[in-house]
Amino acid sequence: MLKVENIDVYYGAIHAIRNVSFEVNEGEIVTLIGANGAGKSTILKTVSGILTPKTGTVNFMDKKLNGTPSYMVTRMGLSHVPEGRRIFQQLSVEENLEMGGFTRNKDEIPALIEHVYDKFPRLRERHTQIAGTLSGGEQQMLAIGRALMSKPHLMMLDEPSMGLAPILVEQIFEIIKELNESGVTILLVEQNANMALKIADRGYVLESGKIVLSGTGAELMASDAVKKAYLGG
Repeated sequence: MLKVENIDVYYGAIHAIRNVSFEVNEGEIVTLIGANGAGKSTILKTVSGILTPKTGTVNFMDKKLNGTPSYMVTRMGLSHVPEGRRIFQQLSVEENLEMGGFTRNKDEIPALIEHVYDKFPRLRERHTQIAGTLSGGEQQMLAIGRALMSKPHLMMLDEPSMGLAPILVEQIFEIIKELNESGVTILLVEQNANMALKIADRGYVLESGKIVLSGTGAELMASDAVKKAYLGG
């Protein structure tokens, strides 16, 4: 579904991503793990069209994405839940969801909102509440719900557990698994390597902008290098 080949990405003179290649097959949960500053978020931004690679290609469902504006990437069925949630703080929960449906037909919006409320009953309870007053966990649910409004084939999640209490982290990972079981392919960037690898079919380990290791979730969890660097082993 997604094939990234030999991409190099720069921030000015800084070479942030170095010759990175990976793929995500339909129906999978694939995770990118690595320390802060390894380049995980940069890769997601490059896939979703916020950044353009200097070299290499990004292909989604057999279409080359390089240089495609991010709103068009969303329209093609690839949604991005950014780090820090980035909800519209001053808008209500329902208005945030409506914004997420900007690529869809107007008559589809009510049914899509209902679909999100079925998945996240808490959001239904708070549909008129100003989004900035929600708890961290509720804001993350809203960010995922907003991304669902575009009916994605592939959803990219950037650090969904960041800043959440352990019990909410469990809940968010359950939600990710349920989304995947309902037919959404997932590319997950996560600092909580333990939780990410538990639910991932496959994973890639990123260090200083390069992929240094890849394998199934189970293989990476069993790797001494991964245990030592990311799992506290």
